[in-house]
Amino acid sequence: MSAVSTPPTASPSARRDAEATKAAILRSARYLLARHAHADITLKAVAERAGVSPPLILKYFGNKDALFARVMSFEADAEALLDAPLHELGRHMVRHVLESQSERGADPLLRIAFAPLHGEQGDILRANFRAQVTERLAERLTGPDTGLRAELAVGTLLGLGVMYGIARGPHMRASMLDTLVERYAPVVQAQLTP
Repeated sequence: MSAVSTPPTASPSARRDAEATKAAILRSARYLLARHAHADITLKAVAERAGVSPPLILKYFGNKDALFARVMSFEADAEALLDAPLHELGRHMVRHVLESQSERGADPLLRIAFAPLHGEQGDILRANFRAQVTERLAERLTGPDTGLRAELAVGTLLGLGVMYGIARGPHMRASMLDTLVERYAPVVQAQLTP
């Protein structure tokens, strides 16, 4: 009687490597999306920036549209951005934006600023941003004008991201993150609490 063979499973280190590779590809695509029109971005450019081959991108994501559908989603970013109790949310959101910029070189929200570059894909980016970030935040708020207050809070965070990450304000960059959080969090929190 012959033994039934089971297909080999990926080792934990191989799964971690695959996840790290996928994350590098997504970071690369986000970086390029923030600087170039969607139509001008090639899988080859994404692959070169991520340090992988274009066929590996196809293996993990299927095609360019599927890759950019993931990049244009704010779901995971919103999850992390909004992961705090309401009375601490302003502080958490400011710290999250600053740490994302300084430690990971990526902003959880800023790619929305480049939506006008992307034609129809920009419409998808806007719709995802509204549904996954501002409307989700508005659902957590109490009191009057929750939609307006959510948009104002997120707009304030976008300004912070632009000044810190794009304009690279030298005074902000020279300051400790804790100092920036202490000064900026109350501005955001003022929109979150009625």
